[in-house]
Amino acid sequence: MKLKGKVFKYGADVNTDVIIPARYLSMSDPDELAEHCMEDIDAEFLKTVKPGDIIMATTNFGCGSSREHAPLAIKAVGVSCVIAKSFARIFFRNAINIGLPLLECPQAVDKTEAGDVLEVDLSKGKIKNVTRSVDFTAEPFPEFMAELISAGGLIEYTKQRLARRT
Repeated sequence: MKLKGKVFKYGADVNTDVIIPARYLSMSDPDELAEHCMEDIDAEFLKTVKPGDIIMATTNFGCGSSREHAPLAIKAVGVSCVIAKSFARIFFRNAINIGLPLLECPQAVDKTEAGDVLEVDLSKGKIKNVTRSVDFTAEPFPEFMAELISAGGLIEYTKQRLARRT
């Protein structure tokens, strides 16, 4: 799967409460969650994000509560992937389960600025900073995780597997 988008870059410890503020947790519709994604950390995000864009952060992205709302809001707003030096483990798991790709690549984070355009080849773990003509390599997903992401998450993957059995 190949992706291309503009980078929105953040620092360390971006927690789930700023990804989707707790005051919206009564919502479960992804489109409604998307309307509030990142609003407490970046007032311009929703005005400028386009489908396919990429969120980038330094360390411990997605820390805080273990709610699935956070990766769901990111995916619903159209972000194609998140690249960081590291992720909170429960956020990582929740993101993969809903089909939002995450890549850990400290070198890409260090050499990329907000507004840069990246091309990402998820199957190979390749990240190209088109703006700066620099290439990076992240660990590609194991085959089963790539299948989950490609299917759109765990539920869709399971539906597809069950359909093949009948």
